[in-house]
Amino acid sequence: MELFDVYPLYNVTPVKAKGAYVWDENNVKYLDLYGGHGVISVGHSHSEYVQALSNQLSKIGFYSNSVQNPLQNELAEKLGKISNCEKYNLFLCNSGAEANENALKLASFITGKKRIISFNNAFHGRTSAAVAVTDNLNINAPINLQQKVTFLPLNNIELVIHELGKGDVAAVIIEGIQGVGGLDEGEKKFFKKVKKVCKKNKALLILDEIQSGYGRSGMFFAFQHHKIKPDIITTAKGMGNGFPIGGVLISKKIKAKYGMLGTTFGGNHLACAAAISVLDIIEKEKLIDNVNEVSAYFLEEIKSVPKVKKVKGNGLMLGVEFDFEVGELRKKLIFDKHIFTGGSNNKNLLRILPPLALTKEEVDIFIKALKEVLV
Repeated sequence: MELFDVYPLYNVTPVKAKGAYVWDENNVKYLDLYGGHGVISVGHSHSEYVQALSNQLSKIGFYSNSVQNPLQNELAEKLGKISNCEKYNLFLCNSGAEANENALKLASFITGKKRIISFNNAFHGRTSAAVAVTDNLNINAPINLQQKVTFLPLNNIELVIHELGKGDVAAVIIEGIQGVGGLDEGEKKFFKKVKKVCKKNKALLILDEIQSGYGRSGMFFAFQHHKIKPDIITTAKGMGNGFPIGGVLISKKIKAKYGMLGTTFGGNHLACAAAISVLDIIEKEKLIDNVNEVSAYFLEEIKSVPKVKKVKGNGLMLGVEFDFEVGELRKKLIFDKHIFTGGSNNKNLLRILPPLALTKEEVDIFIKALKEVLV
């Protein structure tokens, strides 16, 4: 049997990692400024994280949700406190796609409506209902879709008001900062007005924080920059630092019923141990403070790179935009300078999603390398 070939792969085979670095089978060291789509939050192979997983695995790694798992309660309490989202309840699942799928299902259950509002270039996952709100990615077109999705331009509040006014919208789903779409984001006044219009028309506001959450934007969740309170928040990626886990934060105004949502592996013992460890490290090492400090340094230093058109995003969720496609630039950074970066639907954008513990010295390494490959 061979692998189903759906991913274009670089000819690099990582075999170990530590902090913001990975090593390949030839012991070549790479600076990781992409972290597997922003998954690596507290750094590769953090000693406390590794110990937490090891300790838990020696006890029990998994049992079903039909029995009590105190680690789920510990995770929910800690996440609520650190994120300042204590007025939400937590549903645990396996991934960002599953988190969004459950959020969309929940919106339909609560409102009795089917239509979803999303935004151009949004990306909310690759499964079932989640696929429905993935624009401009034809390979992910949904099959037998029950929920109808309307895509609108980002920051066009008049169109949002018009569509919600039709009375058939279950939810508006929006990323705190667009990831795959190319680091565009809603304006502060747009977020505030969307929240107000959703409430008026009895639709739920879902904030997709799967990539922009867990401190990556410089606040725990990116929507917190806009001082709003969504009805539902979805999160994943940085939540487990590489261990598969996702979560749906649900306003306490929404009442749970047995059988409303379900999952097989969601909230298993090992996943909870990983997620609790991530929160402990974020708090102990003040990683969100570090995100803001290093982000400010990055934004200042990138000004010295003459070919940069603009920098998008917040915190350590950044996009460096040029007036040319960056595919070859990424290859030069990987193979000539041994630095991993990311791409997006915006072919001119270099995506930067490093561990939250990135240092200024590591920023300097990137800036120097970028200047050299651009010559």
